[in-house]
Amino acid sequence: MGIVAGIDSSGTGTTVVVCDTGSGAVLRQTHAPHPLPGGEGAGTPTEVDPEAWLLSLGEAAKGGMLEGVEAIGVSGQQHGMLALDAGGALVRPALLWNDKRAQIQAADLTEELGGPGAWAEAVGAVPQAAYPVAKLRWMARHEPASAQRTAHVLLPHDWLVWQLMGRPQRRTTDRGDASGTGYWSAATGRWRTDIVELALGHPVQLPEVLAPAEPAGRTPEGLLISAGTGDNMAAALGLGVGPGDAVVSLGAAGTVFAVHHHALSDPSGMITSFADATGRHLPVVHTRNAVRVLRGTAELLGTDLAGLSELAMRSTPGSYGLVLLPYLEGERTPDLPHTAGTLHGLRRESMKPEHLARAAFEGMLCGLADALDVLRARGVEVRRIFLLGPAGDLPAVRSMAPALLGAQLVVPPPGEYAALGAARQAAWSLGVVNGTDSPEQPPYWHPSDYAVVEPGEDDGPIGHSVRQQYVSVREQTHPGAFPG
Repeated sequence: MGIVAGIDSSGTGTTVVVCDTGSGAVLRQTHAPHPLPGGEGAGTPTEVDPEAWLLSLGEAAKGGMLEGVEAIGVSGQQHGMLALDAGGALVRPALLWNDKRAQIQAADLTEELGGPGAWAEAVGAVPQAAYPVAKLRWMARHEPASAQRTAHVLLPHDWLVWQLMGRPQRRTTDRGDASGTGYWSAATGRWRTDIVELALGHPVQLPEVLAPAEPAGRTPEGLLISAGTGDNMAAALGLGVGPGDAVVSLGAAGTVFAVHHHALSDPSGMITSFADATGRHLPVVHTRNAVRVLRGTAELLGTDLAGLSELAMRSTPGSYGLVLLPYLEGERTPDLPHTAGTLHGLRRESMKPEHLARAAFEGMLCGLADALDVLRARGVEVRRIFLLGPAGDLPAVRSMAPALLGAQLVVPPPGEYAALGAARQAAWSLGVVNGTDSPEQPPYWHPSDYAVVEPGEDDGPIGHSVRQQYVSVREQTHPGAFPG
């Protein structure tokens, strides 16, 4: 039918995929790193001249990579902030998602608006240091001259789309990326300009929020550019998740989100109410501890993750009574920022490496199940769970997760899902319809060969027993900390 391109500008580089609009098959793919400030070995920056993103994109797209492409979609790292003056020039380098200098400012803003409940009602999220709203306040406090010059505020994907279109007067964004700013409401679909003024000290111009399939415009060469979105929203689009699906991302920390039909307001602050790139919503719950629990236990036992998995499979459900509360770095769900992990149930017969190994896996998965239960308690349906991250390939995770998470498990192969989602959005903006009821939904693309693990006949009772053991210890150790 045609071909489209998806561009994902991450924290480290640019990935370009070129896809067939009919099937979604990847025809070409390339990657180029961002030039690092200070050169190789300088570490991941927390602020950067965004011209580096354009240099990286140019490198990734050279050699006829975009030949024959009809439309382009752009995915960008969430929570970055670019401050521009009235003429469109940057007033300072872009502040990235991993810049944590605004922690005090995030706390100040939380109190100034009336606490977490007021923020949840206003924008569906309590300010965090990563959010642009906190970065604006940080700039106002620490770089007042830059703050005073700021007339426009963009997100990384907004800025890239604007550059690709030749820097027109009109600047745009999408609802998904906007929902991660701390000053756009997923419930009302509107900017909270009063919150921007509260943070920065004066009003600024914000980009127009486009509808999901609405094009942003065209490049000077005539290529259609879709609205673009944040990397998490693009990844959800690339994975093909929909209502009834949840995604559990296994990094050092854990991220759990699901597709829902409306925005959720959570006064406790556990749920962050993001929008997605299709017109629906992505309520998100974070845990501070996931694979770091496995790595720490593996180091203690003198092995690696594969060895830990092998050990765990020698034990039995319940780990001979051992329960590991996995709060090694404090915890966010429940809100226990200053606590530590707990190992409960030590007896002579349980003091074996295989039981500790299994307790680590069960503890990590029960912590993620707690996060899923926060969403389920608010009416979010979870019929299947997409498990992301290399740890999802461990036999112990695949064996235990269906019982402890309570749903069918889907394990996608490694892939550039944010870039793929950006390409799918580009096809949607072209008006491509493949097996969908209407152009109101993104075109259907054939999914990759996802591994599917169905819950076994005994998984329900086993999962319930292990969870009850875990919850009992959690409530003894931290009574009332978890509202569910």
